[in-house]
Amino acid sequence: MSLDKSTLLGLYRDIVLIRTFEERLGIIYYEGKLPAFDIAAGIIPGEMHLYTGQEAVAAGVCAHLNADDPVTSTHRPHGHMIAKGVDLNPMMAEIFGKKTGFCQGKGGHMHLFDPSIHFGCGGIVGGGIPHAVGAALAIKMRKQNRVAVSFFGEGAANIGAFHESLNLASVWNLPCVFVVEDNLYAISVPKEASTSVRSNAERGAAYGIPAVQVDGQNAIAVYEAAQEAVARARRGEGPTLIEAICYRFRGHFEGDAEGYLAEKEKEEWKEKDPVNILGNQMKEQGWLSDSEAEAIQAEMTERVMAAEQFARESPYPAPEEALDHVFA
Repeated sequence: MSLDKSTLLGLYRDIVLIRTFEERLGIIYYEGKLPAFDIAAGIIPGEMHLYTGQEAVAAGVCAHLNADDPVTSTHRPHGHMIAKGVDLNPMMAEIFGKKTGFCQGKGGHMHLFDPSIHFGCGGIVGGGIPHAVGAALAIKMRKQNRVAVSFFGEGAANIGAFHESLNLASVWNLPCVFVVEDNLYAISVPKEASTSVRSNAERGAAYGIPAVQVDGQNAIAVYEAAQEAVARARRGEGPTLIEAICYRFRGHFEGDAEGYLAEKEKEEWKEKDPVNILGNQMKEQGWLSDSEAEAIQAEMTERVMAAEQFARESPYPAPEEALDHVFA
């Protein structure tokens, strides 16, 4: 193993924090929505897309980024934002729709934005890919030592914005890293039913971009691939495409009946839990004991519960504030 204990410990802590945040949010979300599921009811109304199972991708990539490296994310953004180093309090408050949130409660979980860590996301599939290219162009024009990263799913790799963005990033030799999180399904459509190539990494060649496919359940594999991609971009050698094969342990959205899954498919993928994979790798090196793992879990639980308390105790924006910050 080429990575040192400190690096692996940082990855493990990020993965556990993301998992803890998402699992707690998965409980909170159903408050007021049951017994008959009502998506419009509860303390967090509307859709909810959780990142559980894909934590190694966010942690492995963002470990190489600085606060001023811009990141664009998707409708499933929590893991990327946490790995980027967000303050959990305003993040949780925004998800709750509270005034203390990043967007004063007006954006919700799919529209989180934090300029202090140069992070943004949105609900439009593939919408953040050209934004990352624009950020990378600005970085190059300003001659800054920064890298733009765009996370998106395999479904987004079939839309025009993906192909246009890769083409421009290649033509202009931009410091941009494109990360395809292939969790096998675009909502409920399997990749083989929508995509003409076996691997989206194959598409890099069409635009003269180095591309690699990695095991997205293995944080070390993602870390090493991202290390080279980010280093290339900082050296001025242009963009890279990373395809991370991963799996979401929950539905596309909360309330998803998941009738499209094969029998025992989810159970088989949970044998490749990224938390356990990295934890076991560290234990084999003697770098993580059961008691240390329990202490890390307790710490992350405390942080998430504190953010939840902050969000619950925060005020809602006044109704008339709905007209603020709106272009007439």
